[in-house]
Amino acid sequence: MDAILSPVTPNVAPVIGADKDNPLQQYLADIFTISANLAGICGISVPCGKVTSESGSQLPVGLQILGPHMGEQAILKVARAVESSD
Repeated sequence: MDAILSPVTPNVAPVIGADKDNPLQQYLADIFTISANLAGICGISVPCGKVTSESGSQLPVGLQILGPHMGEQAILKVARAVESSD
């Protein structure tokens, strides 16, 4: 079973409304998830931990799991393993 693991976003989540006037930043927040759609492969995002923000709050971090075309069963197994590892 092959899978590619990557981050979901290049940065942690911004404060709600912080990027509302910056469409480029909004686009870049989704840049890592576009490849699966363009390539026609399957992908899933699962939570994989937390990081401390500059303000000291804990923010969730996501892990993207990509698999081959029609490989949903394989990436779901990987996603289950990641989620149960906590």
